[in-house]
Amino acid sequence: MKSLTHCLKLGTVLIASVVFALLTGCANKVVKSTAQTPLEVENASIPESELLDVGIVIFDPGLDLESQSVIPVFPEIRKAESQYFPVQLMEAMQRSAAWGAVRVVPNDQAAVDVTVTGEIGSSDGELLILKVNAFDATGEKWFSKEYSQKASRYSYDPAARVRRDPFSSVYNEIANDLLVHKRNLSADYVRRIRLVTELKFARDFSPEAFNNHVSVDQQGLYTINRLPADDDPMLERIRTIRERDYLFIDTLQEYYGTFVKEMENPYQEWRSQSYSEAIEVRKLRSQALGQTIAGVASVVGGVLAAGSSNSSARAAGSVAVVGGGYLIKEGFDRRANSKLHVEALRELGESLGSEVESHYFELEDRTITLEGSVENQYDQWRRILRDIYDIETGGVAP
Repeated sequence: MKSLTHCLKLGTVLIASVVFALLTGCANKVVKSTAQTPLEVENASIPESELLDVGIVIFDPGLDLESQSVIPVFPEIRKAESQYFPVQLMEAMQRSAAWGAVRVVPNDQAAVDVTVTGEIGSSDGELLILKVNAFDATGEKWFSKEYSQKASRYSYDPAARVRRDPFSSVYNEIANDLLVHKRNLSADYVRRIRLVTELKFARDFSPEAFNNHVSVDQQGLYTINRLPADDDPMLERIRTIRERDYLFIDTLQEYYGTFVKEMENPYQEWRSQSYSEAIEVRKLRSQALGQTIAGVASVVGGVLAAGSSNSSARAAGSVAVVGGGYLIKEGFDRRANSKLHVEALRELGESLGSEVESHYFELEDRTITLEGSVENQYDQWRRILRDIYDIETGGVAP
């Protein structure tokens, strides 16, 4: 019986060592794919009447979500990314040659045929998660999907001959899904989308003239009730106003493009550093957990062995207690080290936030500040357009 107890006690010590070895040995095994998703390109010629204009709304930074990242979420970086990712998606969609005008817009009120919205689920240089929704002007939802990708360590290799965005596959996948959905639409449905877009814009500016042309049900789906005459003078004025609206949105594209260009270098540097920190933090936390578990098991096994009548077992038990205490301490030390890495990254993130912050841009005869107010500026512009429409028609602006 004593022999069996002795074996069990020594076995506990051995189990602790095995647990530690397994947990720490597996900590560094992270496999990532380096394959790139190719962008689908539309080779067929598309009639202008069947081209759809797309508005990609500035993404929700996802600050209220529980991030899957192992490092802290920096609000200043997420807000910058909420503009960066839509621009990357816009460029991918433009390269696909399947759409009309593809623009980044401040909100979902722009007069576009297809609206794309997104939310950032995680972004730390290693892992990117985007939650994307797409719907057309009729209110019909195209899809709602989560996209994710882990970056390869080669993505940040300065010696790489071709430098591309580490997450270009994500933008390509979204653009491909949008193109696949569009290809499944009939030409009649595409033309209906374009008509609804125009009639909704007309109704917003002149409800007294166009309110009965289009209606919306409880599900948010729009129906065309009747069409205005092609030579309707009110419709011609509305089309002129809409062109002016597009001019403003095109001006915003210059801002977004400049913003991303100025952001590129510091942001990619942050991504590279963040990638390394994320890998290191995950490794340290995994090792800390393994060492703590192994340390506790070793201490428990050592205490049991110390009560044995066998002198050798008691000696082994004392060693196990001391060794287990060291493992527990080392586990806590590794956690402390991981916090130091996180704090270093926080400082880097704050530095990037100050570098990419943009304050204003020029719009013909005035300067418009954009610091957290692009959407507000667009709302103001729409009010200006209503004033212009009021002056031109001699009516009362709605």
